[in-house]
Amino acid sequence: MRMTAAIALLFLLSSPGQVASLPLTIFRYQDQAQRHCPSDTVVWLDFAKRTYYSRAHRKYGQGFKGSYMCRNEARSGGYRRSLIGLR
Repeated sequence: MRMTAAIALLFLLSSPGQVASLPLTIFRYQDQAQRHCPSDTVVWLDFAKRTYYSRAHRKYGQGFKGSYMCRNEARSGGYRRSLIGLR
């Protein structure tokens, strides 16, 4: 019994742990996001591609699988900036 517990403990300590991510604060409307973070830029998240778009992008506010969010929160949540689609 002790040997099984020791092996299980060794396995848990040697395997890489899961990093718990914080829930994202998403908004349906741009004004709601701007009130939440008045000193930050509001971006449009694309959940499927895990990217965000600024107002200069054509896809800003487009699509059904996205939402508005503060840029700093999007970056800390693992989303990356889209490099294509600038107007």
